[in-house]
Amino acid sequence: MRILIVEDEKKIAEFMKRGLKEEGYAVDVAYDGEEGQFLARTNTYDLIILDLMLPKLDGISLCKGLRKEGLAVPVIMVTAKDAVEDKVAGLDSGADDYITKPFAFEELLARIRALLRKKGVPATTLLVDELTLDLVTHKVTRRGAEIILTAKEYALLEYMMRNAGKVITRTMISEHVWDTDFDTFTNVIDVYINYLRKKIDAGNSKKLIQTVRGRGYMLKG
Repeated sequence: MRILIVEDEKKIAEFMKRGLKEEGYAVDVAYDGEEGQFLARTNTYDLIILDLMLPKLDGISLCKGLRKEGLAVPVIMVTAKDAVEDKVAGLDSGADDYITKPFAFEELLARIRALLRKKGVPATTLLVDELTLDLVTHKVTRRGAEIILTAKEYALLEYMMRNAGKVITRTMISEHVWDTDFDTFTNVIDVYINYLRKKIDAGNSKKLIQTVRGRGYMLKG
C-alpha cells in the first residue's frame, strides 16, 4: 500500500519512511504543506500521515482542503501538541486518527492497519483460496507451507489479495505499490509478477495469479 508522509522535521520523516518501507509500504515524503497538497492531489495514496505544524500550509488547512475537494483517503494527524483542543481541531478538520509525538513506531503501524481495515479489510489476515497473508507478522503461507517474500514482493501480493477477483492494471499497481521514483516505462511490474508466480504458483496445479490479456493481472482463487 502507498503512504504519503507530510512532515517538516526531516529526521522524523526519514525515520517513518525507513520503517514503513521495511514493512513493505511504498512511501513518498513532503517536507511542507504545499508540497504535500500537490502530491496528495496528483497521486493515489492509501493513507496520509500529516504533521499539524507545517511551513507554507499547516496540516489543519491542508486536511480541510483535501476533504473539501472530496479526497476520502484516511489521514493520521501527527503532532507534538497533546492538548485536547488540538486533537479536536485535527479530527474536526477531517483527520481519521491522531497520534502525539513522541510515539512508538509499533503504535503507528497498529493505527495504520486499523484505518486500512476500515477501508474494507475486516481482519488482520487476508485469505484467497489456500493462500494466507498475515498483515501483522507478514507471514505468507500456501497450504500451510511458508513462502518467503522480499518487501516489494510482499507489498505487491498484499495489494493483489486486497483486490482478489478484480483486474488490476499496471497503472493501478504502480500507483499503490511503488513511489514517485518509479519509472512507469520499465517492465519491473512484470518482473515482480513473475517472481510471485514462481513462489506462489510453482508446484501447484491451481494457478492463482492470472494474466488478463491487454488489461493487467488478477489474483483469483
